[in-house]
Amino acid sequence: METKLYYTIGEVAEHLGENVSLVRFWTSKFSSVIKPERNRKGNRLFSAEDFRKLELIHYLVKERGMTLEGAAQQMKASPEGVDRQEKVVRTLETIRAELKEMAAMLNQLKSDQV
Repeated sequence: METKLYYTIGEVAEHLGENVSLVRFWTSKFSSVIKPERNRKGNRLFSAEDFRKLELIHYLVKERGMTLEGAAQQMKASPEGVDRQEKVVRTLETIRAELKEMAAMLNQLKSDQV
């Protein structure tokens, strides 16, 4: 996702693949660490830091299967560790997808040569 000063709740929700209502709920549950600005209309605008924290919450809750309380404790105890771990998992997922794509291309070449 492109780097911006602020992201709308819709942009955050789309990036995470979740509903706007879930992002709003997480924002309220993690109000001590996520503090969106409001525009003149009252819409939430998330900073890049808020956006990153929501990505971490998504990773902990949806991918690691933690409860909201567990995710909050994990973020409080070791936010840098969680961040690094999430980045490693994302990198490995990208590598895995590329390897699968290469395997499919090799299989196609094999079948074309026969």
